Amino acid sequence: MKKAFAFTFTVMIILSLILTGCAQPAAEEETIKIGLQAPLTGAYAAEGAWAKQCVEIAAQLINDKGGVLGKKIEIVVVDDASNPKDSALAAQKMVSQGLQEVIASYGSSVTAPAADLYDANKVVSVAYGATAVRLTMEKERPYFFRTAGRDDTQSEFFAKFAVETLGAKTLAVMHDNQDYGKGVAVDAMAFLQPYIDAGQVEVVYYDAVTPNESDYSAVVSQIKALNPDVWFYTAYYSEAALLLKQAREAGVTSTFIGSNAVPSPEFVKIAGESIVDGSIHLNEPMPQFLSFPESKEFLDAYQAKYNEMPGSIWSVYAADGLNALVAAIRKAGTTDPDKVAEAMRTMTDATGITGLLLFTERGDRKDIPYYAYIYNAQGILEPYK
Repeated sequence: MKKAFAFTFTVMIILSLILTGCAQPAAEEETIKIGLQAPLTGAYAAEGAWAKQCVEIAAQLINDKGGVLGKKIEIVVVDDASNPKDSALAAQKMVSQGLQEVIASYGSSVTAPAADLYDANKVVSVAYGATAVRLTMEKERPYFFRTAGRDDTQSEFFAKFAVETLGAKTLAVMHDNQDYGKGVAVDAMAFLQPYIDAGQVEVVYYDAVTPNESDYSAVVSQIKALNPDVWFYTAYYSEAALLLKQAREAGVTSTFIGSNAVPSPEFVKIAGESIVDGSIHLNEPMPQFLSFPESKEFLDAYQAKYNEMPGSIWSVYAADGLNALVAAIRKAGTTDPDKVAEAMRTMTDATGITGLLLFTERGDRKDIPYYAYIYNAQGILEPYK
């Protein structure tokens, strides 16, 4: 009986020690987890792949310098498949994992449902490719920020550039009836109105195309018949490439201007170098033209690993989403979402790959510049002169 008791007691001690050992925090809990919601599949999977690469490089650079609050950064990646429904599901996955800060996402209509979910659960989210004005102005989202600029800033730049720089007398404005594309087009019309009222320019075409089509011959025929001086397409690169290719093959000679979701290696790949030659594109500073100290460090690290430049400015904005969150966490001294959100709004000297990372009360990035770029015959983007 004594032997049985001794054996049972010994087993209990061993089990207690095992359970105590199991209760110790796992190594991964010693990291600060930050989410990246991106389109790894779907229509804009290339953007998602670039964003993932850029954020991972940014995390590596931060970790190499000691991380933040004495911990390494760990990136948790979830695919939103480039559509609003999957975006909400992706956000729910992040919330269920207990993440307090995330970078999300590419595309305004994709970002909106995720932003609502994150906000409702007090998760700080930083969008990197969502520029629709309504995201910050339609309703209060106290935990939402973005490193990209807003559509109205781009539209104002377009109106002045088309009329005053290019001297256009007739314009076609085309969108895709989605949040981003329609938003840019509506704002462009508003900024064109003073020029229209003064008789300086006429908008001869204003309409939407259907995304994900393969044959745009009907709308191309309209553009050819109207022959506008400038044709402004305000949506994404996949449709822009097909439209421009079919238009040039049909003999359309109008100067093509793409909004900031158009210039991309994918745009050149789909349309072809000879087709994109001479097309003009409006954008925030493209990665290859960034000149901040942080830009050089980041781009050197990116090129060392991937032997190329990031495919778009949006992917670099994703990396700066991480840099902004880390700066705010450092300023707040915690990952508590309320304190991090407050730090995001009150930072005065946070810097990143694309310059100062400062935000308004509503979460918009301050002081985003816009430029015009033009593709040459080799499919390489250059500053417009």
